[in-house]
Amino acid sequence: MAVAAPTDTELDRDALWAWGVRYGAAARPPRVVTLAGDLGAGKTTLAQAICAGFGVTEVVTSPTFALVHEYISPRGEVLHLDLYRLEDALALDSIGLDELLARDALVLVEWPERALGRIPTGADRLSLMPGSREDRRRLTQARP
Repeated sequence: MAVAAPTDTELDRDALWAWGVRYGAAARPPRVVTLAGDLGAGKTTLAQAICAGFGVTEVVTSPTFALVHEYISPRGEVLHLDLYRLEDALALDSIGLDELLARDALVLVEWPERALGRIPTGADRLSLMPGSREDRRRLTQARP
């Protein structure tokens, strides 16, 4: 992917949004992107920015209760998964996790630690943590 990705940087909301838009613009399916971080860390905001950059024009919302949201852009399909409420292999199988991860799509996965090791090894792994001030987030990207 061509976007210059920080390995560890602190961003305010506007800078995080701008980075996500650039990331989404550079993304090429099939691509799995994990979004880790505590509740309220900004995972859904980052997913919204990535979707905007990828060309999604629909309102992107948290899939916390639906578990999976699907969006279409001129560049392809985006799957936005939230695994927070899934705690075992049976629950992951019930949403067809392996099939979703294998689709020719941009797949954004919130709460990837709940996937029980089923995230592909080549996934882009993004993590958000609190920054030095309340209005800032630390974005970390682990290279596949």
